[in-house]
Amino acid sequence: MRRSSEFLNTNGLDLCVHRFRDDHARPTGLTLLLLHGFLDAGSTWDLVAEPLARAGHDVVAPDLRGFGRSARVGAGSYYYFPDYIADVAALVDALAPARLGVVGHSMGGAVAVYYAGACPGRVERLALLEGMGPPASGPEVAVARVEAWLRQMAGLDRAPRRLSSMQDAIARLEANHPRVPRDVLATRAPLLTREAPDGGLAWAYDPMHRTTSPLLFQVEAFMTFLERIACPTLLVSGGPTGWHPEDEAERVARLKRAEHVELPEAGHMMHWSAAAELAERLGEFFAAGGDAGDAAGAAGKGIAEAAEAAEAAAAASETGSL
Repeated sequence: MRRSSEFLNTNGLDLCVHRFRDDHARPTGLTLLLLHGFLDAGSTWDLVAEPLARAGHDVVAPDLRGFGRSARVGAGSYYYFPDYIADVAALVDALAPARLGVVGHSMGGAVAVYYAGACPGRVERLALLEGMGPPASGPEVAVARVEAWLRQMAGLDRAPRRLSSMQDAIARLEANHPRVPRDVLATRAPLLTREAPDGGLAWAYDPMHRTTSPLLFQVEAFMTFLERIACPTLLVSGGPTGWHPEDEAERVARLKRAEHVELPEAGHMMHWSAAAELAERLGEFFAAGGDAGDAAGAAGKGIAEAAEAAEAAAAASETGSL
């Protein structure tokens, strides 16, 4: 298994891209782009990415702007959703895969919907892991959102959010994600933190992400992107404790070719809490489509074994949205 990280200059920012490849696997020819959720990072896809790579896929997991090791926006700028979509489009162009599958979790799922809807001919298969967008927000809250944004931005301290220790980081993750085993969270914490300039420990994301966006989520517009998605789409639910907007069924109905999988005990952070099962389901889904022929079939056969190997490795190592 080869795991590497590189920085790609994307729309003026250096984005950290994590890549997973297995030189011993039979290549499928499919590149899988994994998009993380809010306050997460591309590196925490590893428990899912490694079994997918062992199945022969080229797996790419970027840290979106302002998250993980990727650059932050400069003073006077902000994080708007179209920026994430433009970054994904630029990354795809830079990587230039002949065949592309996209997986989006939570916020990353919404980014994936916008990209796949805007570029329907570019995505061969799409998987949305509780990534059907945030709750709808009506015009009655527009003024309050801008007021909150202005107030928060005026008092914003962009210094990294400090932690007293790695154990502190693990404890905070545990408080926010009680369904994820502590030993797994212990492997996530180092991926989501970084050394502060004075040598202390801090979360890796830009604190600006925690401010209230001044823009409303326009669910009607979001649905037009869902309608434009042409490829088979896998919807993965973490069960009753996962994230489900009230109008989820209406949103799902806009997809032309939707399949459904539920991991009933996983909860929202399914790529941490049920990584092996999720990797197996994703492997089956991506092996079923496109023109990869025998290579895709081989990937389907190998994914269960690869997922089990990843789960065993995670256990041996004792290792949204935060």
